Amino acid sequence: MSGRTREGHRGTGPGAITPDGCAVDLYSRLVAGAEPGIVAAAVPAGATLLELGSGAGRMTRPLADHGLVVTAVDESAEMLARVRERVPGIRTVQSPIETLDLEERFDVVLLASFLVHTADPRVRDGLLAACRRHVEDDGCVLIQREGLDWHTRVPRERTDPSGCTVRIASAEPVGDGVNAVVAEYVFPDARWTQTFRSRPLTKEEFEGSLDRAGLAVETYLTDDGTWVRARPKDR
Repeated sequence: MSGRTREGHRGTGPGAITPDGCAVDLYSRLVAGAEPGIVAAAVPAGATLLELGSGAGRMTRPLADHGLVVTAVDESAEMLARVRERVPGIRTVQSPIETLDLEERFDVVLLASFLVHTADPRVRDGLLAACRRHVEDDGCVLIQREGLDWHTRVPRERTDPSGCTVRIASAEPVGDGVNAVVAEYVFPDARWTQTFRSRPLTKEEFEGSLDRAGLAVETYLTDDGTWVRARPKDR
């Protein structure tokens, strides 16, 4: 395990588990769906892209294949080792997102995996501040949000392109508007679970958080509003 387990986060199953409950072996098996195409279509060709929370590189490899120049950031050394296996020669940085300061800027900053829904508002403000700190004044920040019914439409499941059954088993209130979410990942030969805390955000709450970080929504990229392109307010 890398670092200290975060409160309310835990994982079970084979292999190393990161501080937020992610299983390294699991995320090494999962593959990207439509997400890299959404990102690539929303940014300039050949753009420099800072991927915040890359995990094991599920999206990193397809983003690089689209011609984007990716720098992958994650707090887990084990995850970043898998990124380098998937994308030899890629630049990786081990750091918590909210304290990251590379003293450089990128055409695009990517905050995927619903990280903006972290339970702690101070952490969310830190994540978005890191986005603003690292994006060019004429660049953009791409953010993945949860769907509006994400915490109420449970249980539910889908089949990942990797062949894994992904099941959101429950989302139970734990106070202060936060839910404890239990996810299950089942392959024919292995099973993992992940428990994490997530805060549902209305459109107004989400946009208010962006505003405090010096960002503003330019457009919602998908009909369900889960992918957003934001721009610096003071560009």
